[in-house]
Amino acid sequence: MPVTILRSSPNTDGLTAACVAAARDGLASGASEATEIRLTDAELGVCRQCGNGWGTCLRDHVCQVHDGFGAIHHELLDSDAVVIVTPVYWGEASESIKAFLDRLRRCEATRDDSVLRGKRFLLVAAAGGTGGGLISCLAQLERFVQHVGASRYDLIGVTRWTREAKLSEIERSAAGLAESLATDSL
Repeated sequence: MPVTILRSSPNTDGLTAACVAAARDGLASGASEATEIRLTDAELGVCRQCGNGWGTCLRDHVCQVHDGFGAIHHELLDSDAVVIVTPVYWGEASESIKAFLDRLRRCEATRDDSVLRGKRFLLVAAAGGTGGGLISCLAQLERFVQHVGASRYDLIGVTRWTREAKLSEIERSAAGLAESLATDSL
């Protein structure tokens, strides 16, 4: 069962990276194949609100801006589930995941046959500073999932103080996600 992990932090050795590793380990123990995409390396632009506010995203459900978005959108088509791991900045998800999700929402939310409809999402927010903003960040991610008709598998907020307990929770949740996908395919 292929699962895509969207990582939205350039830091390769911080709390977000540890959360990604825990998710990858959990998916592997549940026999899912994980593909990690580092959004900060994908050269993604923001939505340009083409035309009168809607371009080909409304009509054809593809973004007409040619950058790294199209390949990642296509990767999600082939995934059975998605794990999003983002740092928390000022009570929100990182800029790279916000830019990506804004464009993805425009391509998929108005589509009756959205490739994301019913797809399970594991959402992880990592607040390394004060720990504030976890709830508003997770709510922002959950709104995206609702807009595209996907299914929220789990929401996990992590702080530097809860790191060890939450990394174990992420691993268990990712393993449970993988197992649920395997059970569904039988």
